[in-house]
Amino acid sequence: MAEACENRPTAQAALWIGTLLQQFPELSTELVPGRTAPAHRPAAMRPPADLGARLREEREEQLLLQQRHGLVAPGHGAAPLRLHVSDAIRDITDGVLELEEAVRDRLGLPRPRRAPVPERLRRIASLLDRVAADAVLAAHVRDETRRMARRCARALGDTETVVRVAGRCPWCESVSLRAFPDRAAVLCVNPACRCPEPDCGCHDDPAYRHTWDEGEWARA
Repeated sequence: MAEACENRPTAQAALWIGTLLQQFPELSTELVPGRTAPAHRPAAMRPPADLGARLREEREEQLLLQQRHGLVAPGHGAAPLRLHVSDAIRDITDGVLELEEAVRDRLGLPRPRRAPVPERLRRIASLLDRVAADAVLAAHVRDETRRMARRCARALGDTETVVRVAGRCPWCESVSLRAFPDRAAVLCVNPACRCPEPDCGCHDDPAYRHTWDEGEWARA
């Protein structure tokens, strides 16, 4: 159990890195919706005789919608850039770059070579065993990967699956245990819960909840 306690921040970081590796590529798809081009263009067709009148009618309808309600008629104009997704991509890209540089600097390693975000994440994951020996660095990696994974999920509009777990929390005795299948983890969602492990994030982060991964929960 002592070894599990020492590795808890990096075990959590590994879960968040896995989430980022799965979801970050989806941000590019969500950035500009509806921009996929058809595989085959249809053969040219003779325009209907009343095309001009219909286009004028549609433009008048669009203008009326804009004037009255600030709405844009569907099908007009280019697909809008989703700025909140663009901001999330930039934030996560910068965050992963800075985190990898901080990890390597703290471990006495040379600066990392340029690479896409997924490769940088995998390189950070490969260093987690060494990171675990530095409590301050391990907590920082855990906190940053958690922050970026949550930012990514919010940008994608994801709602995480939550399953109520029978029984009481071993630490606070409340019926507040929840399973998160996507993370393969069990959390105590009671804000007042504090576990006896000094390196757990529940002591220093109000948004953090004590977490067991699948293996730990099975042993508990």
